[in-house]
Amino acid sequence: MSKINAEHYVWGQNCDGWRLVDREERSIIHERMLPGTYEARHYHEKSSQFFFVLSGQMTIEIEGTEYTVTPHEGIEVLPTKPHQVFNKSAEDLEFIVTSTPNTRNDRVHA
Repeated sequence: MSKINAEHYVWGQNCDGWRLVDREERSIIHERMLPGTYEARHYHEKSSQFFFVLSGQMTIEIEGTEYTVTPHEGIEVLPTKPHQVFNKSAEDLEFIVTSTPNTRNDRVHA
């Protein structure tokens, strides 16, 4: 499985996602965020997520605390924890997000 043959979608501020695994019990998505973009602050009632940065620099706010995650580093977000991902850098941010179970229909705006 690769970005070439994965289901592609555009989200947020012209960011990209490629669904590498899309099962009820787990999803694995490769995402790309352009410089200066961010996602809406939210939480998941059931899903745990693990974000792993491939390139660029991720800024993620979890429950009011901001973290910086650089290439080959990751961070976990547990269910019910409000969070928001930002690309505050001048380069594209690419990362893998693994969600267990899948986050479809499990997103609440915070």
